[in-house]
Amino acid sequence: MPVKQEAKTGVPICSHTVVHDDLVRMAREEISSDARIKKTAELFKTFGDPTRLKIINALMIAPLCVCDIAAVMNMTQPAVSHHLKVLRQLQLVKYKREGKTVYYELDDDHVRGIFHQGLSHADEN
Repeated sequence: MPVKQEAKTGVPICSHTVVHDDLVRMAREEISSDARIKKTAELFKTFGDPTRLKIINALMIAPLCVCDIAAVMNMTQPAVSHHLKVLRQLQLVKYKREGKTVYYELDDDHVRGIFHQGLSHADEN
């Protein structure tokens, strides 16, 4: 039997309407809270910016100061600072001061893992 598709989008849909109460109940009980979903959406939105991903990728190699990041990215220091502020707010990067220099680095290994998972998915055929 051919799969029925929604007329406007071409997305496969059920050929008959049946609500599976047990599955709906389970999904409602286990679905994440709105607050948690919103925070996760903000995380993915931040990861959706290619410049921020490049900054994260550079910081995976070594801790870098704003001047270093600006040189790697061929950007101005204020532009880099703007992106670092967003990454800091979501706890994706942190900084440490050494004398007059401030070095940025990834906040934890979760950031590295998310980045690598994204690359792996992008590399799939």
